[in-house]
Amino acid sequence: MRARPTLMPYGLLLRPGTPTRSPAAARAATALICSQCLIDSCISSSSSLSSPNLPYNIRSYHPSRRKNQSALGSAASAAQNLFSKESPPPPPPPPLSSPSSSSPSPALLSRSPGTSPRLPGTPGGVPVTIDPLRIVAKELKFMKKNIHKLLGSGHPLLDRVAKYYTTSEGKHVRPLLVLLMSQATAHGPKTTRQVPFVSAAGINDGITSPAILSDTNPDQSALLSSTSPSSLEAAYTGLAGNVDANYDADSGNGTDILPAQQRLAEITELIHTASLLHDDVIDNAVTRRSTVSANLAFGNKMAVLAGDFLLGRASVALARLRDPEVIELLSTVIANLIEGEFMQLKNTERDELNPSFTEQTITYYLQKTYLKSASLISKSCRAAALLGHSSPEIVEAAYSYGRNLGLAFQLVDDMLDYTISGDELGKPAGADLELGLATAPLLFAWRANPELGALVGRKFSGEGDVQLARQIVSQSDGLEQTRALAQEYTNKAIQSIRILPDTEAKTGLIEMCAKLTKRRK
Repeated sequence: MRARPTLMPYGLLLRPGTPTRSPAAARAATALICSQCLIDSCISSSSSLSSPNLPYNIRSYHPSRRKNQSALGSAASAAQNLFSKESPPPPPPPPLSSPSSSSPSPALLSRSPGTSPRLPGTPGGVPVTIDPLRIVAKELKFMKKNIHKLLGSGHPLLDRVAKYYTTSEGKHVRPLLVLLMSQATAHGPKTTRQVPFVSAAGINDGITSPAILSDTNPDQSALLSSTSPSSLEAAYTGLAGNVDANYDADSGNGTDILPAQQRLAEITELIHTASLLHDDVIDNAVTRRSTVSANLAFGNKMAVLAGDFLLGRASVALARLRDPEVIELLSTVIANLIEGEFMQLKNTERDELNPSFTEQTITYYLQKTYLKSASLISKSCRAAALLGHSSPEIVEAAYSYGRNLGLAFQLVDDMLDYTISGDELGKPAGADLELGLATAPLLFAWRANPELGALVGRKFSGEGDVQLARQIVSQSDGLEQTRALAQEYTNKAIQSIRILPDTEAKTGLIEMCAKLTKRRK
């Protein structure tokens, strides 16, 4: 018979025999095992969790588990860590900012601050590692299902190509950030915005008449039988209705994420996937996400058309949010992607044959990186806060977080091109130099190695240029400087969201910074 663990009066689970080194810490403890852990048959939940000795309300969290660790073991480890050293009681967390006097929609006001698990966010609190994917796992599941419905087409081949990348196992970083930001900003101060509230039931309601949207060829309507239209006509006519009727309205229920924010995550993934389809054509890619690229599988024409189709469907879904500012933001992202791609056609602003390194070289690279990579993350994070009717301060915080994390993400991506094998990346390693692209590691190496200028000028097209460039980068501090710059942007991202209420989702956003800068694919 296994020994019963001790549930202390303050709700902290300890392994049998674990010494309590700091009674003061116990009296001030804020960490509890969550209700999932209390299900374990050997844990008694009869102890009072509202002891008057506690200085402020107890808040619970469910710590992420180590591999092969049970919920009980995970909770015990977290509690044991709390007493690992003497520490003064943490001060009470600051109260949530009160909403502005302007009243947001009733649906937004119904979000009670008590409905979201809170995490100790004060100095000296318990360090908690959270899996961001777990926080919004349900919403991500619905996202994948809804995207397939949004991409339904009456043409079988287009349907197959359009869904090709959405069926592969991607990281879904961008929608994950949108969902986390939506939840993290849910309990912050609000403001009134003159836009209609879009419910789950109305998220797909068209602005134009469905008969107009689904009319594939109005000039030939008289030639078609009203009782037996062609299969293609029938597919297009039923498209809008099918999407509306099958939208998973439950995906927004019981969480802090609004239906419009859930749809924003899906739109963000559609735009990103469209950019991958187009990029792979431009770069003549042969693999993507550890599988054959769409352009190789279906040809360049089909890949380009499928990318256009995704952008078209994303635009329709975006318009149905009925929020002009959000529509403007995400439409600008599409233009930014093209601008960034054009900037990438040349490595320096003047595109000289034998350029010299200047600080403007780095500035040009970062501007291109923002437009091509970080713009989607920054503007979608801002849009998530806007859809939640967050205050201007919260909106700016969300935008700053996305902008800085987006730049850090791409800097790490550029670094991995030099340090990780193609099998680990899921796409060809060293592809940037082969494509003639000078990214951050090489640009920093160029500062101390002027001979790289000639290679940059001819876009590494000479015999042995790629190998020589890789050798110079590996012998320089280019990778270290890139890593340091990525960390600087990551720190700025974390600093940006300090004003958000201390919630599990906020901790998830912070954890995303660590995960994205330490990733290997």
